[in-house]
Amino acid sequence: MNIAALISGGVDSAVGVHLLCEQGYKPDLFYIKIGMDTDESLSCTAEEDIELASATARKYGLKFDIVDLQKEYWENVVAYTIDKVKQGFTPNPDVMCNKLIKFGCFEKKVGYAYDQTMTGHYATTCRIDGRTWLATAKDPVKDQTDFLAQIDYLQVSKLLFPLGEYTKQEIRRIAQQVKLPSAQRKDSQGICFLGKINYNDFIRRFLGERQGDIIELETGKKLGTHKGFWFHTIGQRKGLGLSGGPYFVVDKDTTQNILYVSKGYDTEKQYGHHFKLQDFHFITCNPFTPDKEERICFKIRHTDTFHTGKLIKSEHGYLVESDQKLQGIAPGQFGVVYDAQAHLCIGSGEIRL
Repeated sequence: MNIAALISGGVDSAVGVHLLCEQGYKPDLFYIKIGMDTDESLSCTAEEDIELASATARKYGLKFDIVDLQKEYWENVVAYTIDKVKQGFTPNPDVMCNKLIKFGCFEKKVGYAYDQTMTGHYATTCRIDGRTWLATAKDPVKDQTDFLAQIDYLQVSKLLFPLGEYTKQEIRRIAQQVKLPSAQRKDSQGICFLGKINYNDFIRRFLGERQGDIIELETGKKLGTHKGFWFHTIGQRKGLGLSGGPYFVVDKDTTQNILYVSKGYDTEKQYGHHFKLQDFHFITCNPFTPDKEERICFKIRHTDTFHTGKLIKSEHGYLVESDQKLQGIAPGQFGVVYDAQAHLCIGSGEIRL
């Protein structure tokens, strides 16, 4: 079998390569370059990544190549991110990167010539009635199916996830035992293309600053000012510069550039029981009975916790009704829907209130 392995320079994808080699495969390794060479602060850690990925290839005697998708990344993922932020939403660039770049542009340029593509994601696939489904990983803390919830059936049918049956601790142990070049490397945090600058600095480059009021929702009292609603997300507590809190962002007026906050950990305004899913995308197919409420598990952000609730079909799409109170439901994030056992990842839609 002909396998293309996406390798990042991190420990996870390197162990994925090792596990494939142990099974007798000789994958070709590919590093996808997305950071901007023209801007030092946005060049990510590409140099170190490439060095470690290349060292892994040499260790196993495998072919290694760099696939430059910078232009495609900036035209698709970065443009999407800025557009959503400008509208007052909280985007998820990592979800779109998987859909459009890793398994979209890469497939068109390189992946089409291979039977399967391996990644270091913590996820699994399973076959049911002749169809391939995206399924959760053994390690619930590391499970990354929520980052894959916008991929389509052709993509999931080609993907290999060797790490899905392992915990992070087991992966680290294997890396040390077989002396992988990246064995001691820490996990990356945040969005790769940002490199050395933080998210707010990145947003500031495109949208600038504009002073607006911070208003307490319950009283209408002005508590302070902010530098632009686009720097803040629903549910945010830190970085508001308000004393006497805790205060949480509970709403935004994007026309007037106003942030609404509510005080205290238990304020009802922070919580919600339901939200809409816009443009719901099924990965494999729609397994639900028409016009019937379905018991589901779901996530509204990347955590190790699955919420439980009901999925209800409405004339405008789908509505999720949660069994528990949800804190910080952020429009623009993806609501990811799983079956009632939190095993199969069914698909996702953009959260709207």
